[in-house]
Amino acid sequence: MSVQAISDPIVSSEADPLILVDENDAAQGVLDKAACHDGDGLLHRAFSVFIFNEHGEVLLQRRAAGKRLWPGYWSNSCCSHPRAGESVEEAAQRRTAQELGLNCVLTPLYAFTYHAWFQDLGAEWEHCHVFVGQLTAPRPRVNRHEISAWRWIAPETLTQELAATPERYTPWLALEWATLQGEHRRALPKALGPA
Repeated sequence: MSVQAISDPIVSSEADPLILVDENDAAQGVLDKAACHDGDGLLHRAFSVFIFNEHGEVLLQRRAAGKRLWPGYWSNSCCSHPRAGESVEEAAQRRTAQELGLNCVLTPLYAFTYHAWFQDLGAEWEHCHVFVGQLTAPRPRVNRHEISAWRWIAPETLTQELAATPERYTPWLALEWATLQGEHRRALPKALGPA
């Protein structure tokens, strides 16, 4: 069996400088990504993106096996961290292009803080800004260093799967999806139909 090398660019590393924040999202300094995720983690700025197609389906990605936290779990379209000197909006656009090969208008909806542990390998403690976008362009071109699989899924199917098999999904996806389907339902792309 032959092994094919991955030619996609490496777009993240444990040395990436992340932005530490307080409970109000005020910057408190910079620390490398590895240290931000060690032990119980340190509160840092992050973002999550949900991209919908013209049929109202949402794009999910399966995290690459090489990820330190939640490898192989299904998650939202794109999630990452702004780096030092970069706005959340700039970071969301950058990573959507780097991970998915997509460029679309992203609309910020809300921000929240969550804390989640992955076995004994570390934790996410993030003040996370949530964006939505709608895509009418061709299919994603995923970066295989970041993503092992992707799929479009109907909102009602995602809600059912999260209830039936939550262990297959990242914890932030479950939290964010519940909020998007609740208080932010009317702000989702119009293709989803009336609230």
